[in-house]
Amino acid sequence: MRKQYDFSMGKKGAVIASPGKTRITIMLDDDIIEYFRAKAEAEGIGYQTAINAALRGGLKEKRGKSGDDRPLTVAVLRKVLREELHEA
Repeated sequence: MRKQYDFSMGKKGAVIASPGKTRITIMLDDDIIEYFRAKAEAEGIGYQTAINAALRGGLKEKRGKSGDDRPLTVAVLRKVLREELHEA
C-alpha cells in the first residue's frame, strides 16, 4: 500500500450511475414508510421498489382512464398511497 494517494482527479458520487433513475429527497409520513417496509419485506423486495411500483400503478391506472400523461401530482400521490394502505 502506498503512503500517499493522489485523489486530485477523483469525483464524488456513485461509481456506476443507475440508468433511468434519479436520486431525490422526499418527506413521507412514518406510517407510509412502515407500511411499505413491511410490504417489501413480505415480498422480498426493497421498500423503495415497492413505493415506486405503487406510484407506477397509480400512473397507469390514471392514464388508462383518462388517456392523459400529465405529471404525477400531490393529490394523485396521496390517493395512491391511501388506496395502498386501505388494501392492507
